[in-house]
Amino acid sequence: MRISPEFRRKLISVAAVSAALLTAAPASVAVAQETAPAPAPVPAAQTEAAPGTPAERLIVGYKSGASEAKSDKAAAADAAAKAEKTGEDVDFQRRLGTGAALVDLGANPTRAEVADVVAQYRTDPQVAYVVPDRLNKPTATPNDTDYSKQWDLFESTAGMNVPAAWDTTTGSGVTVAVIDTGYVTHSDLAANIVGGYDFISDTAVAVDGNGRDSNPADPGDWYNAGECGAGIPASNSSWHGTHVAGTIAAATNNGKGIAGVAYGAKISPVRVLGKCGGYDSDIIDAITWASGGTVSGVPANTNVAKVINMSLGGGGACSSATQSAINGAVNRGTSVVVAAGNENTNASSSSPANCNNVITVAATNRAGGRASYSNYGTVVDISAPGGETRTSTANGILSTLNSGTKTPSSENYAYYQGTSMATPHVAGLAALMKSANSALTPAQIESAIKANARPLPGTCSGGCGAGLADAAKTVQAVKGGTSTGTTFSSTTAVAIPDNGAAIESPISVTGRSGNAPSALQVGVDITHTYRGDLVIDLVAPDGSAYRLKSAASDSADNVNTTYTVNASGESANGTWKLRVQDTAAQDTGTLNGWKLTF
Repeated sequence: MRISPEFRRKLISVAAVSAALLTAAPASVAVAQETAPAPAPVPAAQTEAAPGTPAERLIVGYKSGASEAKSDKAAAADAAAKAEKTGEDVDFQRRLGTGAALVDLGANPTRAEVADVVAQYRTDPQVAYVVPDRLNKPTATPNDTDYSKQWDLFESTAGMNVPAAWDTTTGSGVTVAVIDTGYVTHSDLAANIVGGYDFISDTAVAVDGNGRDSNPADPGDWYNAGECGAGIPASNSSWHGTHVAGTIAAATNNGKGIAGVAYGAKISPVRVLGKCGGYDSDIIDAITWASGGTVSGVPANTNVAKVINMSLGGGGACSSATQSAINGAVNRGTSVVVAAGNENTNASSSSPANCNNVITVAATNRAGGRASYSNYGTVVDISAPGGETRTSTANGILSTLNSGTKTPSSENYAYYQGTSMATPHVAGLAALMKSANSALTPAQIESAIKANARPLPGTCSGGCGAGLADAAKTVQAVKGGTSTGTTFSSTTAVAIPDNGAAIESPISVTGRSGNAPSALQVGVDITHTYRGDLVIDLVAPDGSAYRLKSAASDSADNVNTTYTVNASGESANGTWKLRVQDTAAQDTGTLNGWKLTF
Protein backbone atom coordinates (compact mmCIF):
# COMPACT_ATOMS: atom_id res chain seq x y z
CA MET A 1 0.00 0.00 0.00
CA ARG A 2 1.37 3.45 -0.94
CA ILE A 3 2.03 6.17 1.61
CA SER A 4 0.73 9.61 0.70
CA PRO A 5 3.30 11.94 -0.89
CA GLU A 6 3.22 14.54 1.88
CA PHE A 7 5.15 12.17 4.17
CA ARG A 8 8.89 12.76 4.27
CA ARG A 9 10.95 10.30 2.24
CA LYS A 10 13.39 8.06 4.04
CA LEU A 11 17.09 8.49 3.42
CA ILE A 12 18.89 5.93 1.30
CA SER A 13 21.76 3.99 2.81
CA VAL A 14 25.30 5.01 1.99
CA ALA A 15 26.18 1.34 2.32
CA ALA A 16 23.74 0.57 -0.45
CA VAL A 17 25.41 3.17 -2.61
CA SER A 18 28.83 1.71 -1.87
CA ALA A 19 27.53 -1.68 -2.91
CA ALA A 20 26.48 -0.17 -6.20
CA LEU A 21 30.11 0.15 -7.18
CA LEU A 22 30.98 -3.40 -6.21
CA THR A 23 28.09 -5.44 -7.52
CA ALA A 24 26.11 -5.72 -10.70
CA ALA A 25 22.52 -4.50 -10.76
CA PRO A 26 19.89 -7.10 -9.87
CA ALA A 27 17.93 -8.87 -12.54
CA SER A 28 15.26 -7.00 -14.47
CA VAL A 29 11.86 -6.54 -12.89
CA ALA A 30 8.71 -7.21 -14.84
CA VAL A 31 6.34 -4.27 -15.16
CA ALA A 32 2.82 -4.78 -13.87
CA GLN A 33 0.56 -5.97 -16.69
CA GLU A 34 -1.93 -3.57 -18.22
CA THR A 35 -4.45 -4.03 -20.93
CA ALA A 36 -2.64 -4.57 -24.22
CA PRO A 37 -0.19 -3.43 -25.30
CA ALA A 38 1.93 -3.83 -22.18
CA PRO A 39 5.00 -1.59 -21.78
CA ALA A 40 8.37 -3.31 -22.20
CA PRO A 41 10.01 -4.59 -18.97
CA VAL A 42 12.13 -2.00 -17.19
CA PRO A 43 15.67 -3.01 -16.09
CA ALA A 44 16.12 -2.96 -12.33
CA ALA A 45 18.90 -0.38 -12.58
CA GLN A 46 16.39 2.06 -14.06
CA THR A 47 14.18 1.80 -10.96
CA GLU A 48 16.73 2.14 -8.16
CA ALA A 49 18.48 4.98 -6.36
CA ALA A 50 20.99 2.34 -5.20
CA PRO A 51 21.04 -1.45 -5.61
CA GLY A 52 18.11 -2.91 -3.67
CA THR A 53 16.66 0.53 -2.90
CA PRO A 54 13.80 1.72 -5.13
CA ALA A 55 14.01 5.29 -6.37
CA GLU A 56 11.65 7.81 -4.81
CA ARG A 57 12.20 10.42 -7.52
CA LEU A 58 12.68 10.33 -11.28
CA ILE A 59 14.41 12.76 -13.63
CA VAL A 60 12.45 13.14 -16.86
CA GLY A 61 13.94 14.79 -19.94
CA TYR A 62 11.39 15.83 -22.57
CA LYS A 63 12.13 16.30 -26.25
CA SER A 64 12.78 19.91 -27.24
CA GLY A 65 9.51 20.32 -29.11
CA ALA A 66 7.33 19.03 -26.28
CA SER A 67 5.28 21.54 -24.29
CA GLU A 68 6.39 19.74 -21.10
CA ALA A 69 10.00 20.69 -21.88
CA LYS A 70 9.25 24.36 -21.18
CA SER A 71 6.01 24.56 -19.23
CA ASP A 72 5.93 23.48 -15.57
CA LYS A 73 2.14 23.36 -15.82
CA ALA A 74 2.34 20.93 -18.74
CA ALA A 75 4.92 18.78 -16.94
CA ALA A 76 2.71 18.68 -13.85
CA ALA A 77 -0.29 17.71 -15.98
CA ASP A 78 1.75 14.95 -17.59
CA ALA A 79 2.79 13.64 -14.16
CA ALA A 80 -0.88 13.61 -13.12
CA ALA A 81 -1.76 11.69 -16.29
CA LYS A 82 0.94 9.12 -15.55
CA ALA A 83 -0.41 8.82 -12.00
CA GLU A 84 -3.90 8.15 -13.32
CA LYS A 85 -2.66 5.49 -15.73
CA THR A 86 -0.51 3.66 -13.19
CA GLY A 87 -2.44 4.24 -9.98
CA GLU A 88 0.80 5.44 -8.35
CA ASP A 89 1.82 8.74 -6.75
CA VAL A 90 3.49 10.84 -9.47
CA ASP A 91 4.02 14.53 -8.67
CA PHE A 92 6.00 17.16 -10.58
CA GLN A 93 8.44 18.80 -8.12
CA ARG A 94 10.60 21.30 -9.97
CA ARG A 95 12.58 22.06 -13.10
CA LEU A 96 16.31 21.25 -13.07
CA GLY A 97 18.91 23.57 -14.52
CA THR A 98 19.21 21.34 -17.59
CA GLY A 99 15.49 21.70 -18.30
CA ALA A 100 14.60 18.20 -17.11
CA ALA A 101 11.66 17.66 -14.76
CA LEU A 102 12.07 16.20 -11.27
CA VAL A 103 9.15 13.92 -10.42
CA ASP A 104 8.39 12.61 -6.93
CA LEU A 105 6.94 9.12 -6.38
CA GLY A 106 6.00 9.50 -2.72
CA ALA A 107 7.46 7.53 0.14
CA ASN A 108 8.59 3.92 0.01
CA PRO A 109 7.49 2.82 -3.47
CA THR A 110 8.21 -0.76 -4.41
CA ARG A 111 10.50 -1.55 -7.32
CA ALA A 112 7.52 -2.77 -9.33
CA GLU A 113 5.65 0.48 -8.70
CA VAL A 114 8.65 2.53 -9.83
CA ALA A 115 9.00 0.33 -12.90
CA ASP A 116 5.33 0.91 -13.72
CA VAL A 117 5.84 4.69 -13.77
CA VAL A 118 9.15 4.47 -15.63
CA ALA A 119 7.50 2.30 -18.29
CA GLN A 120 4.77 4.89 -18.85
CA TYR A 121 7.33 7.66 -19.37
CA ARG A 122 9.45 5.47 -21.64
CA THR A 123 6.52 4.78 -23.98
CA ASP A 124 5.64 8.49 -24.21
CA PRO A 125 6.90 9.79 -27.60
CA GLN A 126 7.51 13.25 -26.06
CA VAL A 127 10.01 11.87 -23.52
CA ALA A 128 13.72 11.77 -24.42
CA TYR A 129 14.80 9.93 -21.27
CA VAL A 130 13.68 8.98 -17.76
CA VAL A 131 16.22 8.00 -15.09
CA PRO A 132 16.12 7.45 -11.31
CA ASP A 133 17.36 10.22 -9.04
CA ARG A 134 20.35 8.33 -7.67
CA LEU A 135 22.24 8.91 -4.45
CA ASN A 136 25.97 9.75 -4.51
CA LYS A 137 28.61 9.84 -1.77
CA PRO A 138 32.07 11.32 -1.16
CA THR A 139 34.75 9.11 -2.82
CA ALA A 140 40.70 13.45 -0.18
CA THR A 141 58.90 25.59 -1.62
CA PRO A 142 56.74 27.63 0.51
CA ASN A 143 57.23 28.50 4.16
CA ASP A 144 54.10 26.62 5.23
CA THR A 145 54.95 24.69 8.37
CA ASP A 146 53.60 21.34 7.15
CA TYR A 147 54.77 21.64 3.56
CA SER A 148 57.48 19.04 4.18
CA LYS A 149 54.71 16.48 4.74
CA GLN A 150 53.18 17.10 1.31
CA TRP A 151 55.10 14.45 -0.60
CA ASP A 152 52.29 14.49 -3.17
CA LEU A 153 53.41 17.89 -4.43
CA PHE A 154 57.19 17.63 -4.61
CA GLU A 155 58.71 14.17 -4.12
CA SER A 156 60.62 13.07 -7.19
CA THR A 157 59.34 9.49 -7.12
CA ALA A 158 55.58 9.99 -7.14
CA GLY A 159 54.91 13.66 -6.47
CA MET A 160 53.15 15.74 -9.10
CA ASN A 161 56.05 18.15 -9.74
CA VAL A 162 54.00 21.13 -8.61
CA PRO A 163 56.60 23.59 -7.23
CA ALA A 164 58.29 24.05 -10.62
CA ALA A 165 54.93 25.06 -12.09
CA TRP A 166 54.63 27.92 -9.58
CA ASP A 167 57.45 29.75 -11.37
CA THR A 168 54.98 30.22 -14.22
CA THR A 169 51.59 30.53 -12.50
CA THR A 170 49.81 29.99 -9.19
CA GLY A 171 46.28 29.85 -10.62
CA SER A 172 45.32 33.49 -10.19
CA GLY A 173 42.18 34.62 -11.99
CA VAL A 174 40.57 31.16 -11.94
CA THR A 175 37.69 29.94 -9.75
CA VAL A 176 37.33 26.23 -8.96
CA ALA A 177 33.92 24.98 -7.83
CA VAL A 178 34.18 22.19 -5.27
CA ILE A 179 30.89 20.30 -5.53
CA ASP A 180 30.95 18.41 -2.24
CA THR A 181 29.90 18.64 1.43
CA GLY A 182 30.38 22.40 1.62
CA TYR A 183 33.02 24.34 3.58
CA VAL A 184 33.83 24.61 7.26
CA THR A 185 35.82 27.72 8.20
CA HIS A 186 39.59 27.26 8.17
CA SER A 187 42.18 30.05 8.48
CA ASP A 188 44.55 28.34 6.00
CA LEU A 189 41.85 28.45 3.32
CA ALA A 190 39.58 31.38 4.13
CA ALA A 191 41.46 33.93 2.00
CA ASN A 192 40.71 31.91 -1.12
CA ILE A 193 37.00 31.23 -0.52
CA VAL A 194 34.41 33.06 -2.60
CA GLY A 195 30.63 32.76 -2.65
CA GLY A 196 29.02 29.42 -3.33
CA TYR A 197 25.61 27.83 -2.77
CA ASP A 198 23.86 25.06 -0.84
CA PHE A 199 21.92 22.94 -3.37
CA ILE A 200 20.63 20.27 -0.96
CA SER A 201 16.86 20.43 -1.29
CA ASP A 202 15.96 17.63 1.15
CA THR A 203 16.13 19.01 4.70
CA ALA A 204 16.82 15.57 6.18
CA VAL A 205 19.95 15.31 4.06
CA ALA A 206 20.91 18.95 4.60
CA VAL A 207 20.77 18.82 8.45
CA ASP A 208 21.20 22.60 8.56
CA GLY A 209 17.56 23.36 9.30
CA ASN A 210 16.56 24.36 5.79
CA GLY A 211 16.73 23.46 2.13
CA ARG A 212 18.51 25.36 -0.64
CA ASP A 213 20.11 28.67 0.27
CA SER A 214 23.16 30.82 -0.38
CA ASN A 215 25.13 29.47 2.60
CA PRO A 216 27.31 26.46 1.64
CA ALA A 217 28.64 26.00 5.19
CA ASP A 218 29.19 22.37 6.15
CA PRO A 219 27.26 21.61 9.39
CA GLY A 220 28.66 18.06 9.49
CA ASP A 221 27.56 14.85 7.79
CA TRP A 222 27.69 12.50 10.82
CA TYR A 223 25.05 9.85 11.38
CA ASN A 224 24.03 7.41 14.06
CA ALA A 225 24.13 3.63 13.77
CA GLY A 226 21.32 2.43 11.54
CA GLU A 227 20.38 5.94 10.44
CA CYS A 228 21.59 5.39 6.88
CA GLY A 229 20.41 1.81 6.69
CA ALA A 230 20.07 -1.32 8.77
CA GLY A 231 23.43 -2.56 10.03
CA ILE A 232 25.31 0.59 9.05
CA PRO A 233 27.54 1.71 11.96
CA ALA A 234 27.74 5.30 13.17
CA SER A 235 30.12 7.70 11.45
CA ASN A 236 31.68 11.02 12.43
CA SER A 237 31.54 14.08 10.18
CA SER A 238 34.04 13.90 7.33
CA TRP A 239 34.53 17.60 6.45
CA HIS A 240 35.28 16.11 3.05
CA GLY A 241 34.72 19.26 0.98
CA THR A 242 37.13 21.26 3.13
CA HIS A 243 39.86 18.64 2.73
CA VAL A 244 39.38 18.66 -1.05
CA ALA A 245 39.39 22.47 -1.19
CA GLY A 246 42.64 22.68 0.77
CA THR A 247 44.47 20.46 -1.71
CA ILE A 248 43.38 22.77 -4.53
CA ALA A 249 43.91 26.20 -3.03
CA ALA A 250 45.08 26.35 0.58
CA ALA A 251 46.79 29.67 1.27
CA THR A 252 50.54 29.43 0.69
CA ASN A 253 53.60 31.30 1.93
CA ASN A 254 51.56 32.36 4.97
CA GLY A 255 53.85 30.71 7.51
CA LYS A 256 51.41 27.98 8.55
CA GLY A 257 49.83 24.70 7.52
CA ILE A 258 49.94 23.42 3.98
CA ALA A 259 50.28 24.64 0.39
CA GLY A 260 47.59 24.35 -2.27
CA VAL A 261 48.30 23.14 -5.81
CA ALA A 262 46.79 26.32 -7.27
CA TYR A 263 47.08 28.61 -4.27
CA GLY A 264 46.39 31.73 -6.36
CA ALA A 265 42.98 30.38 -7.43
CA LYS A 266 39.66 30.84 -5.64
CA ILE A 267 37.33 28.15 -4.31
CA SER A 268 33.56 28.34 -4.67
CA PRO A 269 32.05 25.76 -2.28
CA VAL A 270 28.90 24.19 -3.75
CA ARG A 271 27.15 21.93 -1.26
CA VAL A 272 25.38 18.79 -2.56
CA LEU A 273 26.42 16.07 -0.07
CA GLY A 274 24.95 15.84 3.42
CA LYS A 275 23.85 13.09 5.78
CA CYS A 276 24.07 9.76 3.90
CA GLY A 277 25.08 11.33 0.58
CA GLY A 278 23.40 13.49 -2.05
CA TYR A 279 21.01 13.17 -4.96
CA ASP A 280 21.69 13.40 -8.70
CA SER A 281 19.05 16.12 -9.07
CA ASP A 282 20.91 18.46 -6.70
CA ILE A 283 24.28 17.63 -8.27
CA ILE A 284 22.90 18.33 -11.77
CA ASP A 285 21.73 21.78 -10.70
CA ALA A 286 25.05 22.42 -8.96
CA ILE A 287 27.03 21.58 -12.12
CA THR A 288 24.78 23.86 -14.15
CA TRP A 289 24.98 26.80 -11.75
CA ALA A 290 28.70 26.51 -10.99
CA SER A 291 29.52 26.73 -14.71
CA GLY A 292 27.36 29.81 -15.30
CA GLY A 293 24.07 28.18 -16.30
CA THR A 294 20.65 29.18 -15.02
CA VAL A 295 18.80 27.27 -12.30
CA SER A 296 15.22 28.26 -11.51
CA GLY A 297 14.87 29.87 -8.10
CA VAL A 298 18.63 30.28 -7.61
CA PRO A 299 20.37 33.66 -8.02
CA ALA A 300 22.82 34.02 -10.91
CA ASN A 301 26.35 32.90 -10.10
CA THR A 302 28.78 35.81 -9.76
CA ASN A 303 31.76 33.48 -9.30
CA VAL A 304 31.53 31.29 -12.39
CA ALA A 305 34.01 28.42 -12.23
CA LYS A 306 36.23 27.38 -15.11
CA VAL A 307 37.05 24.15 -13.28
CA ILE A 308 34.66 21.86 -11.38
CA ASN A 309 35.92 19.25 -8.89
CA MET A 310 33.59 16.34 -8.10
CA SER A 311 35.16 13.92 -5.62
CA LEU A 312 31.96 11.91 -5.39
CA GLY A 313 30.19 9.06 -7.08
CA GLY A 314 27.54 6.39 -7.23
CA GLY A 315 26.94 3.19 -9.12
CA GLY A 316 25.62 2.46 -12.58
CA ALA A 317 25.88 3.99 -16.01
CA CYS A 318 26.18 7.73 -16.55
CA SER A 319 22.57 8.87 -16.80
CA SER A 320 21.35 11.06 -19.65
CA ALA A 321 20.38 13.65 -17.04
CA THR A 322 23.89 13.86 -15.57
CA GLN A 323 25.54 13.76 -18.99
CA SER A 324 23.36 16.65 -20.14
CA ALA A 325 24.52 18.78 -17.20
CA ILE A 326 28.18 17.93 -17.83
CA ASN A 327 27.87 18.70 -21.54
CA GLY A 328 26.31 22.04 -20.70
CA ALA A 329 29.18 22.92 -18.36
CA VAL A 330 31.84 21.94 -20.90
CA ASN A 331 30.05 23.88 -23.64
CA ARG A 332 30.23 26.92 -21.37
CA GLY A 333 34.00 26.43 -21.12
CA THR A 334 34.26 24.66 -17.75
CA SER A 335 36.46 21.59 -17.23
CA VAL A 336 34.86 18.86 -15.10
CA VAL A 337 37.29 16.73 -13.06
CA VAL A 338 35.89 13.63 -11.32
CA ALA A 339 37.04 10.77 -9.08
CA ALA A 340 37.39 7.26 -10.50
CA GLY A 341 36.06 5.68 -7.29
CA ASN A 342 37.50 3.70 -4.39
CA GLU A 343 36.25 0.14 -4.91
CA ASN A 344 39.26 -1.46 -6.64
CA THR A 345 37.06 -2.25 -9.63
CA ASN A 346 36.54 -1.03 -13.17
CA ALA A 347 35.53 2.61 -13.13
CA SER A 348 33.12 1.93 -16.00
CA SER A 349 30.61 0.98 -13.30
CA SER A 350 30.95 4.28 -11.42
CA SER A 351 29.18 7.55 -12.28
CA PRO A 352 30.17 10.29 -13.03
CA ALA A 353 33.58 8.65 -13.65
CA ASN A 354 32.11 6.88 -16.68
CA CYS A 355 30.50 9.98 -18.18
CA ASN A 356 31.81 11.63 -21.35
CA ASN A 357 33.46 15.06 -21.33
CA VAL A 358 35.02 14.59 -17.89
CA ILE A 359 38.61 14.10 -16.71
CA THR A 360 38.50 10.89 -14.66
CA VAL A 361 41.26 10.55 -12.06
CA ALA A 362 42.67 7.38 -10.49
CA ALA A 363 44.79 7.44 -7.32
CA THR A 364 48.47 6.54 -6.85
CA ASN A 365 50.39 5.76 -3.68
CA ARG A 366 53.70 7.20 -2.47
CA ALA A 367 55.64 4.68 -4.57
CA GLY A 368 53.81 5.77 -7.72
CA GLY A 369 51.73 2.63 -8.19
CA ARG A 370 47.96 2.40 -8.34
CA ALA A 371 46.60 2.69 -4.81
CA SER A 372 45.06 -0.60 -3.67
CA TYR A 373 41.56 0.90 -3.42
CA SER A 374 41.59 2.93 -6.64
CA ASN A 375 39.27 2.08 -9.50
CA TYR A 376 40.87 1.59 -12.91
CA GLY A 377 40.03 0.92 -16.55
CA THR A 378 39.72 2.53 -19.94
CA VAL A 379 37.52 5.39 -18.68
CA VAL A 380 40.40 6.61 -16.48
CA ASP A 381 42.18 9.56 -18.11
CA ILE A 382 45.00 10.33 -15.69
CA SER A 383 46.42 9.36 -12.28
CA ALA A 384 47.43 11.61 -9.40
CA PRO A 385 48.53 11.18 -5.78
CA GLY A 386 45.68 9.88 -3.63
CA GLY A 387 47.76 8.34 -0.87
CA GLU A 388 47.62 5.01 0.91
CA THR A 389 47.58 5.04 4.69
CA ARG A 390 47.63 1.29 5.39
CA THR A 391 51.44 1.37 5.47
CA SER A 392 51.77 4.70 7.26
CA THR A 393 49.43 7.59 8.02
CA ALA A 394 52.05 9.95 6.57
CA ASN A 395 51.63 8.24 3.20
CA GLY A 396 48.18 9.81 2.91
CA ILE A 397 47.29 13.28 1.62
CA LEU A 398 47.52 16.04 4.24
CA SER A 399 44.98 18.84 3.98
CA THR A 400 42.70 21.23 5.86
CA LEU A 401 40.04 19.75 8.15
CA ASN A 402 38.08 20.27 11.39
CA SER A 403 38.35 18.42 14.70
CA GLY A 404 34.60 18.23 15.32
CA THR A 405 33.20 14.72 15.41
CA LYS A 406 29.66 15.93 14.69
CA THR A 407 29.38 19.71 14.43
CA PRO A 408 32.25 22.13 13.68
CA SER A 409 34.89 22.61 16.36
CA SER A 410 38.51 23.78 16.07
CA GLU A 411 40.32 23.69 12.75
CA ASN A 412 43.07 21.15 12.15
CA TYR A 413 44.82 19.14 9.43
CA ALA A 414 44.52 15.43 8.68
CA TYR A 415 45.74 12.73 6.30
CA TYR A 416 43.08 11.21 4.05
CA GLN A 417 43.36 8.73 1.20
CA GLY A 418 41.17 8.18 -1.85
CA THR A 419 40.46 9.10 -5.45
CA SER A 420 38.65 11.97 -3.75
CA MET A 421 42.11 13.23 -2.79
CA ALA A 422 43.67 12.54 -6.20
CA THR A 423 40.98 14.47 -8.07
CA PRO A 424 41.70 17.93 -6.54
CA HIS A 425 45.35 17.58 -7.56
CA VAL A 426 44.21 17.47 -11.18
CA ALA A 427 41.55 20.15 -10.66
CA GLY A 428 44.30 22.36 -9.24
CA LEU A 429 46.48 21.59 -12.26
CA ALA A 430 43.60 22.54 -14.57
CA ALA A 431 43.35 25.87 -12.73
CA LEU A 432 47.10 26.47 -13.18
CA MET A 433 46.74 25.76 -16.91
CA LYS A 434 43.73 28.03 -17.35
CA SER A 435 45.57 30.80 -15.53
CA ALA A 436 48.66 30.37 -17.73
CA ASN A 437 46.60 30.31 -20.94
CA SER A 438 43.04 31.60 -20.61
CA ALA A 439 42.17 30.55 -24.19
CA LEU A 440 42.38 26.84 -23.38
CA THR A 441 39.19 24.86 -23.90
CA PRO A 442 38.21 21.93 -21.64
CA ALA A 443 39.18 19.51 -24.42
CA GLN A 444 42.61 21.14 -24.75
CA ILE A 445 43.13 21.03 -20.98
CA GLU A 446 42.36 17.32 -20.88
CA SER A 447 44.53 16.61 -23.92
CA ALA A 448 47.52 18.52 -22.51
CA ILE A 449 47.29 16.87 -19.08
CA LYS A 450 47.41 13.44 -20.72
CA ALA A 451 50.04 14.37 -23.34
CA ASN A 452 52.45 15.66 -20.68
CA ALA A 453 52.00 12.93 -18.07
CA ARG A 454 54.97 10.80 -17.14
CA PRO A 455 54.92 7.00 -16.86
CA LEU A 456 53.83 5.67 -13.50
CA PRO A 457 56.93 4.90 -11.44
CA GLY A 458 55.04 2.02 -9.84
CA THR A 459 52.69 -0.63 -11.18
CA CYS A 460 49.10 -0.43 -12.33
CA SER A 461 46.90 -3.34 -13.28
CA GLY A 462 43.72 -2.59 -15.19
CA GLY A 463 44.52 0.80 -16.66
CA CYS A 464 45.50 4.10 -15.01
CA GLY A 465 45.11 6.47 -17.94
CA ALA A 466 47.99 8.36 -19.54
CA GLY A 467 50.22 8.12 -16.46
CA LEU A 468 51.05 10.35 -13.50
CA ALA A 469 50.11 14.00 -14.00
CA ASP A 470 53.12 16.34 -14.18
CA ALA A 471 52.20 19.90 -13.25
CA ALA A 472 55.38 21.71 -14.32
CA LYS A 473 55.65 20.00 -17.70
CA THR A 474 51.98 20.51 -18.47
CA VAL A 475 51.91 24.19 -17.50
CA GLN A 476 55.03 24.91 -19.52
CA ALA A 477 53.51 23.15 -22.51
CA VAL A 478 50.25 25.09 -22.53
CA LYS A 479 51.91 28.42 -21.82
CA GLY A 480 53.88 27.77 -24.99
CA GLY A 481 53.81 30.28 -27.78
CA THR A 482 50.90 32.58 -28.43
CA SER A 483 49.10 32.82 -31.74
CA THR A 484 50.46 35.62 -33.92
CA GLY A 485 48.80 34.78 -37.19
CA THR A 486 52.18 34.06 -38.83
CA THR A 487 51.78 31.52 -41.66
CA PHE A 488 54.29 29.04 -43.13
CA SER A 489 53.18 27.19 -46.25
CA SER A 490 54.11 24.70 -48.96
CA THR A 491 52.71 24.91 -52.49
CA THR A 492 54.62 21.92 -53.84
CA ALA A 493 52.15 19.40 -55.28
CA VAL A 494 52.66 15.76 -54.29
CA ALA A 495 50.82 12.83 -55.90
CA ILE A 496 49.01 10.48 -53.52
CA PRO A 497 49.35 6.87 -54.77
CA ASP A 498 46.23 4.71 -54.83
CA ASN A 499 46.17 2.33 -51.85
CA GLY A 500 49.89 2.93 -51.43
CA ALA A 501 52.56 4.20 -49.11
CA ALA A 502 52.12 7.46 -47.24
CA ILE A 503 53.57 10.64 -48.75
CA GLU A 504 55.04 13.50 -46.73
CA SER A 505 55.32 17.22 -47.45
CA PRO A 506 57.70 19.30 -45.28
CA ILE A 507 57.49 22.88 -44.02
CA SER A 508 60.50 24.47 -42.29
CA VAL A 509 59.54 26.82 -39.44
CA THR A 510 62.15 29.32 -38.25
CA GLY A 511 62.27 32.53 -36.24
CA ARG A 512 59.81 31.40 -33.58
CA SER A 513 60.48 31.29 -29.84
CA GLY A 514 59.25 28.71 -27.38
CA ASN A 515 56.57 26.18 -28.13
CA ALA A 516 53.86 26.06 -30.76
CA PRO A 517 50.43 27.39 -29.74
CA SER A 518 47.65 25.31 -28.24
CA ALA A 519 45.50 26.16 -31.27
CA LEU A 520 47.88 25.62 -34.20
CA GLN A 521 45.95 25.96 -37.47
CA VAL A 522 46.71 23.37 -40.17
CA GLY A 523 45.26 24.23 -43.58
CA VAL A 524 45.02 21.32 -46.04
CA ASP A 525 44.25 21.38 -49.79
CA ILE A 526 43.86 17.91 -51.35
CA THR A 527 42.18 16.86 -54.59
CA HIS A 528 40.85 13.30 -54.35
CA THR A 529 37.94 11.35 -55.83
CA TYR A 530 37.00 9.53 -52.59
CA ARG A 531 38.26 11.36 -49.52
CA GLY A 532 37.05 8.62 -47.17
CA ASP A 533 40.15 6.62 -48.21
CA LEU A 534 42.52 9.22 -46.77
CA VAL A 535 44.38 9.25 -43.47
CA ILE A 536 46.06 12.58 -42.67
CA ASP A 537 48.59 13.30 -39.88
CA LEU A 538 50.57 16.34 -38.81
CA VAL A 539 54.11 15.31 -37.82
CA ALA A 540 55.96 17.60 -35.40
CA PRO A 541 59.71 18.25 -35.57
CA ASP A 542 60.36 15.61 -32.89
CA GLY A 543 58.41 12.98 -34.84
CA SER A 544 55.21 13.12 -32.77
CA ALA A 545 52.16 12.54 -34.98
CA TYR A 546 48.79 14.26 -34.56
CA ARG A 547 45.91 12.56 -36.35
CA LEU A 548 43.92 15.11 -38.38
CA LYS A 549 41.69 12.72 -40.31
CA SER A 550 40.99 9.00 -40.15
CA ALA A 551 39.70 6.80 -42.95
CA ALA A 552 35.91 6.73 -43.09
CA SER A 553 32.92 5.85 -45.26
CA ASP A 554 32.80 9.23 -47.02
CA SER A 555 32.33 9.24 -50.79
CA ALA A 556 32.68 13.02 -51.24
CA ASP A 557 35.56 14.53 -53.21
CA ASN A 558 38.54 16.53 -51.93
CA VAL A 559 39.78 17.77 -48.56
CA ASN A 560 39.90 21.54 -48.34
CA THR A 561 39.71 22.49 -44.68
CA THR A 562 41.58 23.77 -41.64
CA TYR A 563 42.28 21.61 -38.60
CA THR A 564 43.12 22.88 -35.10
CA VAL A 565 45.84 21.07 -33.15
CA ASN A 566 46.98 21.53 -29.56
CA ALA A 567 50.71 21.55 -30.31
CA SER A 568 51.70 23.41 -27.15
CA GLY A 569 53.98 20.56 -26.13
CA GLU A 570 56.09 20.90 -29.30
CA SER A 571 58.95 23.23 -30.10
CA ALA A 572 57.75 25.70 -32.74
CA ASN A 573 60.95 25.78 -34.79
CA GLY A 574 61.95 22.84 -36.96
CA THR A 575 60.63 20.78 -39.85
CA TRP A 576 56.93 19.98 -39.70
CA LYS A 577 55.42 17.46 -42.10
CA LEU A 578 51.99 16.63 -43.44
CA ARG A 579 51.63 12.88 -43.94
CA VAL A 580 48.87 11.59 -46.24
CA GLN A 581 48.02 7.99 -47.13
CA ASP A 582 45.37 6.47 -49.42
CA THR A 583 44.21 3.29 -47.67
CA ALA A 584 41.88 1.76 -50.27
CA ALA A 585 41.90 0.95 -54.00
CA GLN A 586 40.44 2.65 -57.10
CA ASP A 587 40.82 6.36 -56.25
CA THR A 588 43.77 8.72 -56.57
CA GLY A 589 44.54 12.28 -55.66
CA THR A 590 47.07 15.05 -55.12
CA LEU A 591 48.21 17.09 -52.14
CA ASN A 592 48.12 20.56 -53.72
CA GLY A 593 49.57 22.33 -50.70
CA TRP A 594 49.21 22.98 -46.99
CA LYS A 595 50.04 25.62 -44.39
CA LEU A 596 50.67 26.19 -40.70
CA THR A 597 49.35 29.33 -39.00
CA PHE A 598 51.00 30.18 -35.68
